[in-house]
Amino acid sequence: MTHTYDIVVLGGGTGGYVAAIRAAQLGRTVAVVEKDKLGGTCLHRGCIPSKSLLRSAEVYATMKESESYGISTSGVELHFPKVQERKSGIVEQIHKGVQYLMKKHKIDVFSGNGRVIGPSIFSPRSGAVSVEQADGEIVTLVPQHLIIATGSRPRSLPGLSIDGTHVLTSDEALELESLPESIVIIGGGVIGVEWASMLNDFGVDVTVVEYADRLVPTEDADVSKELLRLLKKRGVKVLTQAKVIAETVTAAEGAVTLKVEQQGELKELAAEKVLVSVGREANVEGIGLENTDVKIDKGFIRVNEFMQTAESHIYAIGDVIGGLQLAHVASHEGIIAVEHICGHNPEAMEAHRVPRCVYTRPEIASVGWTEEQAKERGFDVKTAKVSFKPLGKALVYGENDGFVKVIADKSTNDILGVHMIGPHVTDYISEAALAQFLNATPWEVGQTIHPHPTLSELIAEAMLAVDGQSINF
Repeated sequence: MTHTYDIVVLGGGTGGYVAAIRAAQLGRTVAVVEKDKLGGTCLHRGCIPSKSLLRSAEVYATMKESESYGISTSGVELHFPKVQERKSGIVEQIHKGVQYLMKKHKIDVFSGNGRVIGPSIFSPRSGAVSVEQADGEIVTLVPQHLIIATGSRPRSLPGLSIDGTHVLTSDEALELESLPESIVIIGGGVIGVEWASMLNDFGVDVTVVEYADRLVPTEDADVSKELLRLLKKRGVKVLTQAKVIAETVTAAEGAVTLKVEQQGELKELAAEKVLVSVGREANVEGIGLENTDVKIDKGFIRVNEFMQTAESHIYAIGDVIGGLQLAHVASHEGIIAVEHICGHNPEAMEAHRVPRCVYTRPEIASVGWTEEQAKERGFDVKTAKVSFKPLGKALVYGENDGFVKVIADKSTNDILGVHMIGPHVTDYISEAALAQFLNATPWEVGQTIHPHPTLSELIAEAMLAVDGQSINF
């Protein structure tokens, strides 16, 4: 059976279904091919389930500290199966919402493995998609334009075997039926530190092994330093500039042992489980790219600023193209691709203007260049760093660790970067992102009236502090 469409999206994750909706809004006929469930990694194995677990961990940690709020509690117990049940309920609710959106916008959804096919009787050029459905039926979709949005999967270390029981990736960790007593996390990037924070709050003995010289090495150095201090304060053990020797990871009698080389010294670690969190690799295999002229560069599909591949009618978005592997980036790339297809002349995305969030306790949020990156690019910078310590709302919350740091250009007064670590900072980083997008100056943001008492007041104070005009700090 053959169907024709204006646009076919191969992959129904966040980027894929957003692209499909935008195409339908612009009057195009659209189909989505998804081999698993609509929503992809973000909904089922990433953003949403992990944040649900993080929230439960946060509540549990707060309840254990309730005396400091004047509330006496007794018998506080963690029922991890119920934590997982809550997580699954949230995921399923959102999944139903995505399914509803497909119906609302009259988008056809084909469940099955999709492969791009080359020129054939169906189409004189590559880009048609053959879908093998669960019942064995083969359906061919012939689009004018194809958008590849097949996402990514957890990466492992060469020579390290992921058995799903003792040595896990985040995929398996999300499905744990019970918590381990101890865990070693290989990788101190975003996913690694989120799991470290979460499991520590759940009462797990956590050790993080990071190859770089600091945690979350893509963030500002001051943020990394503060996160390390706070995690260590909570009892998380951290080894930086450390390399796991993959072939030494062994599991026996409910324990995993591994050797770690740190600055020439060999150390042996043992834990009930090991979580491998060393990045993600693109799903480019088994989707028929060999039948096209689409180029692969370092494991990712190569695209231009409008998401076009080497074949102009084939686009690619999201994790499969590398770059910032974030759900909101994939969504934005999907919109750029669709609007470019439809002749709307979208603006290319500037990666440094994308807000980035880390959901540790406390949270991290940033946009723009780090101080080091700004200096490397030749900017003469001025900076300010203002602490949450004396902020009224932070004291009320009982969460006043962290700071807001602003980096600006001395000559133009442009905001180059805003970096925050502190309570709920992911909820108000968008103000800084908007300020950068509109080319606002620190003074203009500081002059914007911020309500009191709020956590967002600290953004205004930090912006004013760049020029020594902070009122309360």
